[in-house]
Amino acid sequence: MTSKRKPYKTYTREFKLEAVRLMDESDRPSSEIATQLGIRLNQLYKWKEQLEAKGDEALSGKKGRPLKENQSETSKLREENKRLREEVEILKKAAVYFAKELK
Repeated sequence: MTSKRKPYKTYTREFKLEAVRLMDESDRPSSEIATQLGIRLNQLYKWKEQLEAKGDEALSGKKGRPLKENQSETSKLREENKRLREEVEILKKAAVYFAKELK
């Protein structure tokens, strides 16, 4: 039973830069700025850290986990293998249960 998760929110580079600028230049607390922008506080600090570490190259491009259709063949096979192992375990338990009832 798998459930669909919410898709990730994506923000433009300009939005991220403006959020970090607000955090640096405003006299309001960072938590208030994050709430106003509708993002988590730690995300705001993460963007600031990336900007400081990488400069102009920061906050651009899509990173993180690949989408399902873009996953490598190996990772798809690993997922299938895990699912099949779980199914085998369930069948083993069912076989033991029904074998006990026959006695």
